[in-house]
Amino acid sequence: MKLAIVTAYPPSKVTLNEYAYHLVKQFRQKENVTELILLTDKTEGAKDIAFTEDGCKITIKECWSFNSYKNIVSVTKAINQTKPDSVLFNLQFMKFGDKKIAAALGLMLPLVCKLKKIPNIVLLHNILEEVDLGSAGFTSNKLMQKLYGFIGTTLTKLILQADTVAVTMQKYVDILESKYGAKNVKLIPHGTFEIPEEPDYSLPEGPMQIMTFGKFGTYKKVEGMIEAVEQVRASTGLDLEVVIAGTDNPNVPGYLAKVQDDYKHVPQVRFTGYVEEYEVPTLFNESAVVVFPYTSTTGSSGVLHQAGSYGKAVIMPDLGDLALLVQDEGYRGEFFEPTSVESLAKAIEAIVTNDAYRLELAKSNYKAATAHPMSQIADLYLENFNKIINKKSKNLATASA
Repeated sequence: MKLAIVTAYPPSKVTLNEYAYHLVKQFRQKENVTELILLTDKTEGAKDIAFTEDGCKITIKECWSFNSYKNIVSVTKAINQTKPDSVLFNLQFMKFGDKKIAAALGLMLPLVCKLKKIPNIVLLHNILEEVDLGSAGFTSNKLMQKLYGFIGTTLTKLILQADTVAVTMQKYVDILESKYGAKNVKLIPHGTFEIPEEPDYSLPEGPMQIMTFGKFGTYKKVEGMIEAVEQVRASTGLDLEVVIAGTDNPNVPGYLAKVQDDYKHVPQVRFTGYVEEYEVPTLFNESAVVVFPYTSTTGSSGVLHQAGSYGKAVIMPDLGDLALLVQDEGYRGEFFEPTSVESLAKAIEAIVTNDAYRLELAKSNYKAATAHPMSQIADLYLENFNKIINKKSKNLATASA
């Protein structure tokens, strides 16, 4: 199979680029994939395809740009030139832009593939029905939220024109089937990027690192986490370091710089900036606990799967999709009230003062993460592509008979 993937891809900073990297790493090792065609956004640096494992040929076509109105034309042209057997779209609603028209035009591409009779699957990482538009940085205006809701419903109907829409949570399947009457939605778990050998769960010498990882400023805020760690230091006397790993959300430029300035009086708060792929293992391995300082959620969490794969205890807000994911996939963590610094402080204290409990959570999360390795997720996509291809072949044979 000659498989094309429409996605952002490292060194892109557009959302879901890391997910694409790990999918590509697995797809290229599958025997029935003869060539991978990456239909990616344009970046200044070269695309990261320096894999060490044996694998198929990778062709890169940089054919779209964030917020460009021409993406539907340029990606269609790239598909016409490369002639893939199947196309996978790695999407969320703001994939092609944060301007409404640019975003909408890009999301019409699965319909284009359907009209061209090219087997296609959309991997949809979130659905707007489950996004708190105010907290996620879209809009706090009630009228605008209604407009976004209407636009979101319209775009979802467009996306559902794909042969198959894959989502990462059972709740999303239920909503798309009940609200839209969809018959082409499949549950395919998010998967875990890397499955290292089971760790020894020990921590390095020095302060215990309380780490968070992501793009911050909208529904991911770090002020409460810094203040909670201050409270735990005061109540326990423990040597704790706050590690804030990642960058600003594109919608809130300058957020982390302001936090760094506002909290410069607080000792042992480290901002790592953008974390390169090779730096991820060290970041997680040195952490005592991974905190999710979220006020809402927008889908399955890649960071939770990473934390599990490195055998880490986690602290999560008691809300929405994260709580469901824990229940569905077997992760365990200490929960806190999303808007309460005191609640978060209690959750941190419960883990850093009880090493047996930290180990119990860490081992449970490693076990949950290893249940869905990315190699298995790639197989599920290939199985679904084969079903689509076989169905199209039967329909063609029936029509010509």
